[in-house]
Amino acid sequence: MINKGLDTTFIHFGIRKDDMEIIKNLCEEQGLGFEWLEDNILKEFHNLKINNEDIDSKKIEKIIEKALNKI
Repeated sequence: MINKGLDTTFIHFGIRKDDMEIIKNLCEEQGLGFEWLEDNILKEFHNLKINNEDIDSKKIEKIIEKALNKI
């Protein structure tokens, strides 16, 4: 059965729910905190995309550095 409702995961992160489950499973396998990744990296990355900002390796690096500093 196809779910015709809005995918809230996609709305918040730009990532489909099924893909988010894959990311979550990978985090768990690697011993990473999924909530930390979700809150500190995925949201920041999605905000850049929403604002149509150029996303280059430097911006991604800054997102990761900022997230790591919160640990």
